[in-house]
Amino acid sequence: MSDSLMVCGAAIGILMLSVWLLSLYCKDVSIVDIAWGLGFVLVAWTSHLLRAGSNDSVLLPVLVTLWGLRLSGYLAWRNHGQPEDRRYQKMRAHWGGAFPWISLLTVFGAQALVMWIVSLPVQTVYDGSGDRRWWLSLIGSLVFAVGLAFESLGDWQLARFKSDANNRGQVLDRGLWRYTRHPNYFGDFLVWWGIFLVAVADSQQWWTVIGPIIMSVLLMRISGVTLLESSLKQTKPGYQAYIDRTNAFFPGPPAYTCSSKFCKMLSSATGLWRA
Repeated sequence: MSDSLMVCGAAIGILMLSVWLLSLYCKDVSIVDIAWGLGFVLVAWTSHLLRAGSNDSVLLPVLVTLWGLRLSGYLAWRNHGQPEDRRYQKMRAHWGGAFPWISLLTVFGAQALVMWIVSLPVQTVYDGSGDRRWWLSLIGSLVFAVGLAFESLGDWQLARFKSDANNRGQVLDRGLWRYTRHPNYFGDFLVWWGIFLVAVADSQQWWTVIGPIIMSVLLMRISGVTLLESSLKQTKPGYQAYIDRTNAFFPGPPAYTCSSKFCKMLSSATGLWRA
């Protein structure tokens, strides 16, 4: 197991160092977002080729590849021709000539570490007893499929909404976005819990639950919902009203639609994440 963790860590480090050098040439740190999904694909196949035997399933690396290529492809399409993300522009202005080294540590280095931790279930999938729990693998695959469909549909609905010039400055509150303010993040949440279940179905390395837990915390409390909404509140006048009626993360009925006792109870339960 230690060999797999070290080799995958080295692969992640080489990838992120290469992307950092490319960002210096392009003068755009935003390309790190495109490398995020590809990094997990690299880890999945590195681990598979390093540890797999003739009877080992390719299910897990295939699932990770579906998720990673979709995410990286979507972000590459979305960011094409766009300026560097405002977050990195502010960092660049603040740090001046020291920014390349600061970005190496706080952006590329930090993401490399998080990627290594989150992908622990993927890295250890071949370290178990070999007794595969097919029922758990099936549950994990279903959770993954729902998550991938959720974030894909959410991204498609948002892209279509933004493509209409009449929606500039408006808040998307239709489709999946009517039930959660971040369907793409919720989908990502399901994807990584599904991947974890598929992995432990083979490895039974339950301690790797740290991976999806870290991803969940990032999505809900740090780099996902919290970071994005701090800017949305300032740029979209109607966003506060949207917050008041719509769950932040877990899908649930909008607050204003609940008239029945059951609907109010469901809205109250899922609304724990509204703020």
